[in-house]
Amino acid sequence: MILPEKIGNSKRLIQDAVDKYMPQMAIASSFGKDSMVLIHLARQIDIGIKVFYVVTPFKPDATLFFKNSIVRLWNLNYSEYKADGDNLPVGLWKTDPDRCCEIYKVAPFRKAVKDLNCWLSGIRSKEGRTRGDYEEVEEKDGLVKINPLLQWSEMDIWRYAALYRIPMNPLYRIGARSLGCEPCTHIVDDDADERNGRWAGTSKVGGECGIHTKSLREGVET
Repeated sequence: MILPEKIGNSKRLIQDAVDKYMPQMAIASSFGKDSMVLIHLARQIDIGIKVFYVVTPFKPDATLFFKNSIVRLWNLNYSEYKADGDNLPVGLWKTDPDRCCEIYKVAPFRKAVKDLNCWLSGIRSKEGRTRGDYEEVEEKDGLVKINPLLQWSEMDIWRYAALYRIPMNPLYRIGARSLGCEPCTHIVDDDADERNGRWAGTSKVGGECGIHTKSLREGVET
């Protein structure tokens, strides 16, 4: 499909989700390039659509400042979540990145979707080795996930962003291609998979934090 067809397909997926699941649905945002395009598309369908963000202690300051500016600029219907507790481990990303992601990302994400029937994700099948088998509409343990950008390429994202002058995280200007927590995000060459900068130098390189692979219903074994 060419970009206009992909845009139309994405809007249809979002419209169908809005018709079926509102108000028990929301967009999960990282405030990266894909999230920004997804939010822009969804607000054309329903300007009041919910947006949520999982905050960790390791997010780059640039991402947090950018997030705050977009929440204000676009007047988002916004909420954010973080790990429970005051004495959480801070060095797990070095020794056990899977456990770190479970504590700081997956557990708060479960809180975010607890009362939802559906959430929208900005994942794309061409991002890296782990995302080629997802579908545009998925369901796990009674929670529906819609992936409206699944068929988009990295270049499609940047073309759409340029066309509509969508603000972007300043980290892209210094070569970042996929954004996450600061210790686990590195710059990669243009000919590498986008997500190869995630958890670089570990067995988890280019992998997943668990949000897209584990059950997001509390109390369900994963």
